[in-house]
Amino acid sequence: IVGLSSLGAGAYVSRKVVPGKKLQSISPLRCPSRSLTSSGVPGKAGSNLLLYLIVGGAATGAGVYVRAFTKGVCAYMCSKLSHLSPAAPGTHPKVPSHVPFLLIGGGTAAFAAARSIRARDPGARVLIVSEDPALPYMRPPLSKELWFSDDPNVTETLRFKQWNGKERSIYFQPPSFYVPVEDLSSVENGGVAVLPGKKVVHMDVRGNTVKLSDGTQISYDKCLIATGGSPRNLPAIERAGKDVQKRLTLFRKIEDFRRLEKISREVKSITIIGGGFLGSELACALGRRARTRGLEVIQLFPENGNMGKVLPEYLSNWTTEKVRREGVNVLPNAVVKSVSVSGNRLVIKLKDGRKVETDHIVAAVGLEPNVELAKSAGLEVDSDFGGFRVNAELQARSNIWVAGDAACFYDIKLGRRRVEHHDHAVVSGRLAGENMTGAAKPYWHQSMFWSDLGPNVGYEAIGLVDSSLPTVGVFAKATAKDTPKSATEQSGTGIRSESETEAEASEVQLSESSSPTPHVPTQGEDYGKGVIFYLRDKVVVGIVLWNIFNRMPIARKIIKDGEEHEDLNEVAKLFNIHED
Repeated sequence: IVGLSSLGAGAYVSRKVVPGKKLQSISPLRCPSRSLTSSGVPGKAGSNLLLYLIVGGAATGAGVYVRAFTKGVCAYMCSKLSHLSPAAPGTHPKVPSHVPFLLIGGGTAAFAAARSIRARDPGARVLIVSEDPALPYMRPPLSKELWFSDDPNVTETLRFKQWNGKERSIYFQPPSFYVPVEDLSSVENGGVAVLPGKKVVHMDVRGNTVKLSDGTQISYDKCLIATGGSPRNLPAIERAGKDVQKRLTLFRKIEDFRRLEKISREVKSITIIGGGFLGSELACALGRRARTRGLEVIQLFPENGNMGKVLPEYLSNWTTEKVRREGVNVLPNAVVKSVSVSGNRLVIKLKDGRKVETDHIVAAVGLEPNVELAKSAGLEVDSDFGGFRVNAELQARSNIWVAGDAACFYDIKLGRRRVEHHDHAVVSGRLAGENMTGAAKPYWHQSMFWSDLGPNVGYEAIGLVDSSLPTVGVFAKATAKDTPKSATEQSGTGIRSESETEAEASEVQLSESSSPTPHVPTQGEDYGKGVIFYLRDKVVVGIVLWNIFNRMPIARKIIKDGEEHEDLNEVAKLFNIHED
């Protein structure tokens, strides 16, 4: 088309310059039938047809060249920009048949492993196969900061202000960080590619191959299983039928946040079942809307108080009152018997005869590790804790590692464990990545976890934190600095583990302090800040830092040493809880 248009232009120019002749309409594809005197020196014979062909041909060539050049530029730019957004539905990038490093799962543990592998082997080629359609992202803000955003488009931008006011995205890295899947085998210096929306359904350990849900097969040299877990449901809700299921949220992913945020704007009442980390955080987040939008928020759970499985009773009771002050109707000692639909509302019947009417239910009752691959792979699942059973190096086989929620690992200090927290995903993923590149390091670095009940009350914990263990609590009055908001202002990050997990326990020196002896608050006093020690055989195996931040390396050192302490008041002084 470009060439023919140019040819027509050439014909027009050729006819226009003929002197003494009227301009005639001609077809650009029709050659003149007779010779014309060329414009120039009279008496000189010349072929206007030749001029016509030269001009038209040159224009045609230029048109062809321009078309080829622009087509090439377009193709080049498309190839460079194609990976900056997810593939359109129905498109299938060419998946490499073999990768040196295959990571199954696209969560925090997989991303931490990929980053660790690339740090130790800068030319490594890493493929992440993720059932989630999104690129790797952090989960904590889904139940924390995102709910406190004033941005009406937060469900689309997924950007939030941390307690310290700094803004960030929930994604670990922008799309440009990743290599297109089809280029992974050929790109110079390797890279990390993500294949989203695909599930590994079969694993051949002997043949070092996996099969995806679409039938694609990929072979690997080394493999990480970081499949995470799926939210548990209550049997009473599972039996209730489709009408109830339609009004249920099992909170785990970005889409769950988007859906619940939308629902919270449309209904009059939401009931959260579960008194653990997730349930209590969501209750506080939604409670904020209870005051501003007239939303009724109910939280019910079988324990005596919020975080009843983690915190000692007195602190659990205090936390329950705190959640109530956030605008939540908290119902402890509540065991769900049945759920039904009556009219346009859900009716939750409790075992003690109480009834709760609501419009929507959020079940936050724990996580079930995703271990479906165990059967085809012949990998062991731990009968006590669940998850893939691995050794202290996180190995399930000589070239297969497991990290994150799905790993039941051997902790050389605290024994066999399975942990479901963000920082554990970071720590175990990083260790697995190091060991996949030859480090052969055992799991010794105690991961921490944290929970914030809004910007003013939060705690960090490490080790075995179980309310069934004996505890010793030492508290002091809080200051304005003793809040999650203040902690993030000091550390510069809302994901507090990012700033503290690099600290080695050996770097912390335990020394005597001249601080006054702390005390446990009496009835009516506020639990402003403090340290709770969890004991097993008189040895500290877990520590909760209540509104005390940036002291986790000290807690890690205490647990690593595994020593008996005659007076835990003296140990509590190490955390400087009486600092102004």
